[in-house]
Amino acid sequence: MPRSLRKPAVTTSTADAPKDADSPRWSRRKAARPQELVAAALDLFVERGYAATRLEDVAAAAGVSKGTVYLYFANKEELFKSVVRENLVPALARGADLVDAYQGSTPELLRELLRGWWGLIGATSVAGLTKLIMAESANFPDIARFYNQEVMVPGDELFAKVLARGVARGEFRALPANPTTTLICAPLVFLMMWQRALRATAEKDIDPEAFLDGLLDTLLFGLTAGAARDRPLPPQHGPYIWEVIRDEMLAQRAAAMATDGDPAPAAPRPGTPT
Repeated sequence: MPRSLRKPAVTTSTADAPKDADSPRWSRRKAARPQELVAAALDLFVERGYAATRLEDVAAAAGVSKGTVYLYFANKEELFKSVVRENLVPALARGADLVDAYQGSTPELLRELLRGWWGLIGATSVAGLTKLIMAESANFPDIARFYNQEVMVPGDELFAKVLARGVARGEFRALPANPTTTLICAPLVFLMMWQRALRATAEKDIDPEAFLDGLLDTLLFGLTAGAARDRPLPPQHGPYIWEVIRDEMLAQRAAAMATDGDPAPAAPRPGTPT
């Protein structure tokens, strides 16, 4: 038979075999891939900004082809939205749950929220997303509107609930939610900008712990009423609730990223012997 009429030999690699695509290990890897892409995208968005981040760079950082990115995200805007939803929205949701379930005084609750915001967002690379929005919102109004709806509005509503709680319990003076919530949030945004941009060229540094303590004292002097105004906050014993929340979120993220089938070890709680 002439060579041109012979059927080419068919070779099937192990990676292309259908049985591998159905194996548990393959399924775990496929399920973890969106989280890997989101993690890589977060780093690049924070480092380069929105305009300069390309999908092919995200794919390379995650160790996949550019086509793989399109299996999960239609475009860069959708990927950015997933980054915000994965890294900012859950922390805000946990804060809202804390406000609803908290049993202590409202000044103590406000302290928890300020510390939790810094520990979960402000002191992490996620804070770079706020810097990104501030720098590029004029050129990309759609992502700015999305960020406002998903992050800014819920954050404002969160602190508004705290104010209403304090008034209802006779611990806070009745002040309008707007602009009081902005007066609470604006220093937090400044602290993020300081850490992510202004600090590099400043002659004097800002200690975030001292900054948050001073902010809390200032807010409470203006907010508290009656006996709460003269009653100091009790000392904090053990880990803050935000620290427990952080460890739970890290453990959940590690479990989602695991690809070898072994359960990811839970992150130890602060103060737990290792």
